[in-house]
Amino acid sequence: MARGGKVMVAMSGGVDSSVAAFLLKDAGYDVVGATMCLGIAAAGDGRTRCCGPDAVEDARRVCGTLGIPHYSFDFSGPLQERVIDPFVAEYARGRTPNPCVECNRSLKFGILLEKSRASGFEYLATGHYAAIEEERGRFFLRRALDRKKDQTYFLYGMQAASLPSILFPLARLSKEEVRRIAGKAKLPVAGKRESRDICFVTGKDYTEFVLERVRGNVREGSIVDRGGNVIGRHRGIIHYTVGQRSGMRISSKSPLYVVAIDAAGNRIVAGEKKDLLSRGLVAGNVNLFVESWPDRIGGKIRYRKQETPCRARREGNRLRIAFEEPQEAVTPGQSVVLYEGDTVLGGGIIEEVTTYGDC
Repeated sequence: MARGGKVMVAMSGGVDSSVAAFLLKDAGYDVVGATMCLGIAAAGDGRTRCCGPDAVEDARRVCGTLGIPHYSFDFSGPLQERVIDPFVAEYARGRTPNPCVECNRSLKFGILLEKSRASGFEYLATGHYAAIEEERGRFFLRRALDRKKDQTYFLYGMQAASLPSILFPLARLSKEEVRRIAGKAKLPVAGKRESRDICFVTGKDYTEFVLERVRGNVREGSIVDRGGNVIGRHRGIIHYTVGQRSGMRISSKSPLYVVAIDAAGNRIVAGEKKDLLSRGLVAGNVNLFVESWPDRIGGKIRYRKQETPCRARREGNRLRIAFEEPQEAVTPGQSVVLYEGDTVLGGGIIEEVTTYGDC
């Protein structure tokens, strides 16, 4: 890692961002820690969450151990406006959003990056498992060495112009190596558990969280088969997501799944597992790092899924994507991210699912 330069490290109070700060200081950077205070109350359920009150204190303790300044910024307003409100609205529309994508796009690599620049810092660093590499004067977002931890799926919304100002110190490290470094450096969070939940959904599940905010707009409705025939009743579309099997309370010879959600008609469309397969999609709210790409690339429709060979065509601010093999439970509201090898080409939010791929 090159030496020198002023860098603000976004610190969530976890082991990854703490080790990122340690590595940068060890490499000779002028390091300051910064935590986004999101106004999230402790859940009281023993689960670890980023950017809650305990996390802010953990980040402060790590900075004390490292001998670097620590600052905290109130991000509760932007979190509500840019992440939570759209999250609730998407569920009310029968879609399944991914708030981590928007948090990275709008908060970390939006507002916090601008704050770091306004304060005279050359770089903003985070503990993400991802890489930024320069080739012939251009910067590219690429997958981390540890494929199991790679987080580029959540980072495709970053602006290409911001890449030269971002550092990912964990790009070539495994989670096990990060733990060892934290222990050797005697960081107070070396043994801390990972945060696995959406940070603002505390002490409840997603449906309960959304229900509290849209209760007056939740209506029962029909469950229909692929032919439009009514076969049951649902409790409100916010209780369902594409691919879901439980909760329909319908007797059937074959297991039934949610294959589509018709928000305008307040209907759940049910079908067999084979009905979840589709070959194409249309994505909106597109962000691209490149102007062109080969005919055959990789497309990833959820974080834990391997990318699949596909073709993609840009149509304004939309992408039309056709997969070589049928994909299961392509879900509106989720993200699709495009790759050429380890390089992230860009991505967008899934808007439509098409039965047959057409590019």
